Amino acid sequence: QINLSVIGQYVDYLVGKQNIKNIFVNGTTGEGLSLSTQERKQLAEEWVCQGKDKLDHVIIHVGALSLPESQELARHAAAIGASAIAVIAPFFFKPTNKDELVAFLQKVASEAPEVPFYYYHIPPLTGVKIRVEELLDGIKERIPTFQGVKFSDTDLLDLAQCINKNEAEQFEFLYGVDEQLLGALAIGANGAVGSTYNYLGQKTNLMLQAFAKPDLVLARRYQFLTGEFLNFVIKLGFGVAQTKAVMTFVSGIPMGPPRPPLIDASEEFIIKAKAKLDSIVWPDGN
Repeated sequence: QINLSVIGQYVDYLVGKQNIKNIFVNGTTGEGLSLSTQERKQLAEEWVCQGKDKLDHVIIHVGALSLPESQELARHAAAIGASAIAVIAPFFFKPTNKDELVAFLQKVASEAPEVPFYYYHIPPLTGVKIRVEELLDGIKERIPTFQGVKFSDTDLLDLAQCINKNEAEQFEFLYGVDEQLLGALAIGANGAVGSTYNYLGQKTNLMLQAFAKPDLVLARRYQFLTGEFLNFVIKLGFGVAQTKAVMTFVSGIPMGPPRPPLIDASEEFIIKAKAKLDSIVWPDGN
């Protein structure tokens, strides 16, 4: 079951300990697609409520397999004052070309006509591999609220072409593959949404500061160490359940078990992951 009571504590932890001021709710790590519509609404409301005057942006993911459900979630997000909404491509009956995908996205975005809209591109999970470069061509005419893309794919060529062709539009490209963030920043990504920022947000912010200076040697050091941890846990079997276990032992906030078909992280995983994370010496000495 969802546990609303820890969200206020979680907001304070993210802001105070990880220097995180922007939240993406009901996405992959939040198991949004495993929740009922009512549960998703409750979570969205609680994040907006608890984040008031503490968070800069609360983006609500409203994608669903059912168009009416997605539209209902979009209307709800608008009503509660979400900063923006995002939508994945439907992944059972899939859009097969750009026009089909844009038509779906437009029907959702139009239900929240005052709210900035993001396309959530995550082909490893949706199986929808329509290139974002193609998708963006003329999208502002179809979706006036279109703000940008949460780009959760390793295809940096596609991302680079998106940024190169759409600089005048000032779209935002929020990168979603944490272990490749520095590469995405180098070609022009201007933000990131990812699971590791729940527990390595402060370190990633230090990497962003180093990149902005630019001190690429220092930025690479942070990226390599994040990658070293992820490379280690991926070999053990690393998914949403294991991410929640890491978030729990780092923050001290009980993140709870995942919802089936996912199963809890093993005790062995937790012991090994904690030891690995504790062994890393970061450039700031912590």
